[in-house]
Amino acid sequence: MAKPRLLLADDHTLIVEAFTKLLEAEFEIVGTVTDGLALLKKAPELKPDVVILDLSMPKLNGMDAGKQLKKILPLTKIIVLTMSEDFEFAAQALRHWASAYLLKKSAGSELIRAIRDVLKGRTYVTPRVARRLLEEFVRDPRPDHEAHLTKRKKEVLQLLAEGHTMRQVAVLLEISTRTVAFHKYQMMQEHGLKTQSDIVLFAIKQRVLAPPA
Repeated sequence: MAKPRLLLADDHTLIVEAFTKLLEAEFEIVGTVTDGLALLKKAPELKPDVVILDLSMPKLNGMDAGKQLKKILPLTKIIVLTMSEDFEFAAQALRHWASAYLLKKSAGSELIRAIRDVLKGRTYVTPRVARRLLEEFVRDPRPDHEAHLTKRKKEVLQLLAEGHTMRQVAVLLEISTRTVAFHKYQMMQEHGLKTQSDIVLFAIKQRVLAPPA
């Protein structure tokens, strides 16, 4: 019987190597990627059964990459494995595209359990996060607090917040520098952004960039 196929998306090489050693006895690791844009290119080619995804990745964050990937590969299960204990991150991911949410400090056995569960069509949430989700979102549901940014604006915002120049953003997204400038200055005008620090804080607030650990 063929092993379930996994794709690992994390920009920390040592973590990817550790996950590979942990999982390869039971699962087939079909590939690894280190940023969100690479994930969206490689996953449709490999068609994995499960993607294990870090939220804090360069070029395109895990939150937006996961959302886009679910539209491209609706049958692929996506597991979030992150340092972030932001419960709104967890709620948003689980509502829209993730099948499981774990913290990187979870035991290896918990990750294996989560993979087995999502392959059976279940949802898995690490207990610490599950308790807070119950308190914060089930008993007192709240709307998302995001500005209405287009997919392209979110991509531009993340890359600018990461410190890329407008020309570098244009190359990465395969669009013109003029288009990048249009999106940048429109966001700055609409949301009162004046400095690079404002852009970074706005990106964190809009959940396209993870807050510092």
